[in-house]
Amino acid sequence: MSAAADHYDLVVIGAGSGNTVVDDRFSHLRVAIVERGPFGGTCLNRGCIPSKMYVHAAELASSARRGPALDVGTRADGVDWPALRDRVLSRIDPVAADGESYRRSLDHVDVLTGTARFTGPSAITVDLADGGTRALTADDVVIATGSRPVVPDIPGLHDVAHHTSDSVMRLEALPARMVVIGGGYVGCEFANVFAGLGVDVTQVESEDLLLATQDADVADIVTRAARDRWTVRTGVRLDRVTPRDDGTALLHLDDGTTVETDVVLVAIGRRPNADLLDLGTAGVDVDDAGRVVVDEHQRATAAGVWALGDASAHQPLKHVANQDARVVQHNLLHPDDLVVSDHAHVPQAVFTDPQVASVGLTEAQAREQGLDLAVGRHDLADTAYGWALQSDPDDRDPTGPGGFVKLIGDRATGLLVGAHVVAPEAATLIQPLIGWISTGAPVAGLARRQYWIHPAPTEVVEGALLDLEEQLGS
Repeated sequence: MSAAADHYDLVVIGAGSGNTVVDDRFSHLRVAIVERGPFGGTCLNRGCIPSKMYVHAAELASSARRGPALDVGTRADGVDWPALRDRVLSRIDPVAADGESYRRSLDHVDVLTGTARFTGPSAITVDLADGGTRALTADDVVIATGSRPVVPDIPGLHDVAHHTSDSVMRLEALPARMVVIGGGYVGCEFANVFAGLGVDVTQVESEDLLLATQDADVADIVTRAARDRWTVRTGVRLDRVTPRDDGTALLHLDDGTTVETDVVLVAIGRRPNADLLDLGTAGVDVDDAGRVVVDEHQRATAAGVWALGDASAHQPLKHVANQDARVVQHNLLHPDDLVVSDHAHVPQAVFTDPQVASVGLTEAQAREQGLDLAVGRHDLADTAYGWALQSDPDDRDPTGPGGFVKLIGDRATGLLVGAHVVAPEAATLIQPLIGWISTGAPVAGLARRQYWIHPAPTEVVEGALLDLEEQLGS
């Protein structure tokens, strides 16, 4: 006879952004948090936070190599990978452990280490990591299970040393050679990191350009910049892998060519973990991509079930998960005063070299929507700050002083509908543009209603706004 189910007011499945839902205002409720891995989710343990520590180290090495062009005798003399890796992990691992320890210290919260699955409406079974199971019921359930890397079923791949973003940051040793499969943001960031740290990188992408979902001008300049620093093979796919006796691998591409490597990094995308939850037994619908279907309040199709972040979002980004968590938190606490998630203008950044940031429509998307569009653009090399980065007046290298701001405007409304930045600190430069798109500020007069510090990199934004205003008025 099975044990009776423990009843909770709230069960949160996933301790990434889901963990942030529960604060002191839930102290009157009985709460269970179910997590099968370390607290903090992908971002803290396997994603944006540790990867940016590696990005920073790689940028320092790359900058040192550029010194001689500016008459500075800098150089990169290699990297102590074990020390770099251990420094990064020593920062993130204690944070994850502290987060779990704090939750376990709360009288009203039970932490269950294991994998949850639904067994019916409002009913959950947790397969515990130490063996056994726990049956739970709940008034409300929050699905915050994140996503996992996709590893394709390619012949021979599982017979060689291959990694995903979940494991590559914990490599025992820095390889001499690495093949990165995938040209999206994860593949491009890690290709940039390992090339910057001195690895001989080959990147394989089935599209004709890297970052193919970005604006075409952005994808083009990033692809050209990458080709200057590592080998880029576009328009080809990995067909099969042959393991070698010495532990290396031979990758066979579908154009008949081969690439030898020590390590394979698979970075072709991620899939939601919702498929692990037996959601059908609870009446929770998912879409064709496996995402939990939610309404504007983050409610799933079953009563008392909510979802957030990569489990349900069309944009698998940490800042989206954080906003979703705040919406779910408010709506759990205020069921008679629900707030709405706003996913209309979600920005994104890619920490490559050059850095990329975007929000809103690409030029192609604007044309597909039939907008009477205008395009404004300004190159960083045409600003005083860009001059400071140039090694000579003809140097317009996007990985140094180059890059640009490209703005898409709608003539019918006079509004900014898309912004794309390729430049050092692009993720910061784009922030005011995010605000103007989100608030619907008219482009006319926008640049001249404020001061722009001279000579600062933000003048490239000013220049693009002025150009767009001129194009809209023409």
